[in-house]
Amino acid sequence: MDSSLVLANPVLEPHYDIEFESHEAAYAFYKEYAKSAGFGTAKLSSRRSRASKEFIDAKFSCIRYGNKQQSDDAINPRPSPKIGCKASMHVKRRQDGKWYVYSFVKEHNHELLPAQAHFFRSHRSSDPLSNDVRMRRRKNSTAGCKLFGAYQNVDCLENFMKHQHDKGRSLVLEAGHAQLLLELFMHMQEENPKFFYAVDLNEEHRLRNVFWVDAKGLEDFAYFSDVVSFDTTYFTSKYKIPLVLFIGVNHHIQPTLLGCALIADETIYTYAWLLQTWLIAMGERAPQVILTDQNDAIKAAVAAVLPGTRHCFCLWHVLEKIPKQLEFLSAWHDSFMEKFNKCIYKSWTEEQFEKRWWKLVDRFNLKEVEWVQSLYDDRTFWVPTFMRDISFAGLSTSSRSESLNTLLDNYIHADTSLKEFIEQYQVILEDRHEEEAKANFDAWHETPELKSPSPFEKQLLSVYTHEIYKKFQFEVLGAAACHLKKESDGVTTTYAVKDFENNQNYMVEWNTSNSDICCSCHLFEYKGYLCRHAIVVLQMSGVFSIPPKYILQRWTNAAMSRHPIGEKLEEIQSKVRRFNDLCRRAIILGEEGSLSQESYYTALGSISEALKQCTNLNNSVENGMRPDAIATNVVCNVEYQPFITSNNKVPDPTTAKKTVRSDVAGTGRSPGTVENSEGNKGKVSQLEAVSRKDGFQEMEPTDLRSHNVMPMQFHSMVPPLFHNVSPPFHTAASTHLHENRLPR
Repeated sequence: MDSSLVLANPVLEPHYDIEFESHEAAYAFYKEYAKSAGFGTAKLSSRRSRASKEFIDAKFSCIRYGNKQQSDDAINPRPSPKIGCKASMHVKRRQDGKWYVYSFVKEHNHELLPAQAHFFRSHRSSDPLSNDVRMRRRKNSTAGCKLFGAYQNVDCLENFMKHQHDKGRSLVLEAGHAQLLLELFMHMQEENPKFFYAVDLNEEHRLRNVFWVDAKGLEDFAYFSDVVSFDTTYFTSKYKIPLVLFIGVNHHIQPTLLGCALIADETIYTYAWLLQTWLIAMGERAPQVILTDQNDAIKAAVAAVLPGTRHCFCLWHVLEKIPKQLEFLSAWHDSFMEKFNKCIYKSWTEEQFEKRWWKLVDRFNLKEVEWVQSLYDDRTFWVPTFMRDISFAGLSTSSRSESLNTLLDNYIHADTSLKEFIEQYQVILEDRHEEEAKANFDAWHETPELKSPSPFEKQLLSVYTHEIYKKFQFEVLGAAACHLKKESDGVTTTYAVKDFENNQNYMVEWNTSNSDICCSCHLFEYKGYLCRHAIVVLQMSGVFSIPPKYILQRWTNAAMSRHPIGEKLEEIQSKVRRFNDLCRRAIILGEEGSLSQESYYTALGSISEALKQCTNLNNSVENGMRPDAIATNVVCNVEYQPFITSNNKVPDPTTAKKTVRSDVAGTGRSPGTVENSEGNKGKVSQLEAVSRKDGFQEMEPTDLRSHNVMPMQFHSMVPPLFHNVSPPFHTAASTHLHENRLPR
């Protein structure tokens, strides 16, 4: 049988009728078979003829063939995959030069992993597009092309492994914790199929790293992807659980959880795998800015995986290390910090920073301190002087107590176990959703109080969310304590502003031609709204409205709207007023409609019909822009999407639009209709309530393709340490892998 025909069908098993042109061709065939079956291969042995010196037989095997041989007193024992497997293929050469299968052992003593075959070293050099199991799914799913694009070059992760020991590292979990983790994942996905998780296996197929993100995190990233903090505090501070977090911030200045991970180590490989997996979960949409600790491994991983993202170090991470790294300066700590802060926060130009930095280094004899040199080398990653063109949305602060990275500090302590964290995880999510829902409610039903006649304050009264408006209002009022002096004139005018409240001097540059304004306090860069020093310069320049470029959409009540309206601030104000009025009327309708079953159906039918008409009207006028296409600095209107709550859980407004699939329970009505007290029927196109004893249940979220997320294809990554899970969870896992569950 021609070996070229054999290679065209990688799932064909070895048998005695197959012939090969060489032992290399035989090994290539065995590798293809092994890849489709789900195991790695190795060349076990070969033998040459003593007379001709040509190869006359060869034996290939599973990488788990044989037993580990390691002396008991080895100082650094290396991990070995060998567990006594007998699977192998032995080939010999005939007199005519053809090779044939002499013996073949098919049975393995371990689980085969066809979905993860590309992770085996023996298969990493093959073409991932033609043979990889996951890559073949690209033919069946357009979303799959985008989802797995980051994993096409698996060799890039291998290149980050500098030591053999790195390949065998695994998570240290207590007995039973792996099962609890899997149960959490299964439960979360049963609640919402958009829940995403992925695992990383070492050479022994044990769990090394694991990542997951809930559906709300995926939704939040679509709107707040400008700045993301990658927080490793719980891991580097030696907490009991090796937890790292992806954290964002919403329009109410509340932290949002964009992903969680448990990692085995701090190698470049681990961080690269984690960032790559997170990027896939987010539909391969990279953030504009990512904030991390100052760490060489993270720095290298971000450069490799997120080359288009601005990488910055969080200030409090840098400042936190000063007492430990410069412990010998403890006697002069206050004096050093005074000079250090002046250099960092008050250097208006790069030249000024350079001059002050080297003066600081010389004064405290820091030239030979390696950490200080690394700070200087990485100055563009953390010094405000080099960051005029970006905004951190409040995620970068000078102390952890002020940081939004403290998201889980109330739930996790140094001695919190993984079991305790798993038990608290859903509570954490519910608390976050409740806080956001409360902030949304306040924004809909309350109007902040004006505290001055300032046109800036009036301009943004109905634009900013309450939390941002209060902070901006504080700056407007603080402008009265500022005095300015013109330093230079021209297209760009420079002002020196004296702030009497904190007795500090600041420099403000104002360009009238393009409405650019920049202050040396860098409040806009770090918080995302203008400072009092910029405000007083605008006032004295005869400008009485904040330039639109300094009103970030992410801080407005329209942050999650899909209909941008450009720079027409007066239009957004009128839209917000209409929105608030409709919300108040909806509450009155809800109170009346809930008094009886008949009034409920009447209200529901009216709402559904009104929603259908409004949607059709809006769609006929506009193009239905996607939320992820909205520019960060464009103000837009507020969109109202009705929703149904379930078991007192805070609903996700984005999942409100559903397709009716079943009868309204207890009514006997056909799908898609409701009946009021007068017997009239109305179509229910985007709302459905399923009657239950304790309330209403939301329908399943709609097509996953809207997020380019296909978590089910990762669910086969269940390492052997999960195998002690009870049978029901094995059954559940297999259903997630079924092809008919994949979005088409």
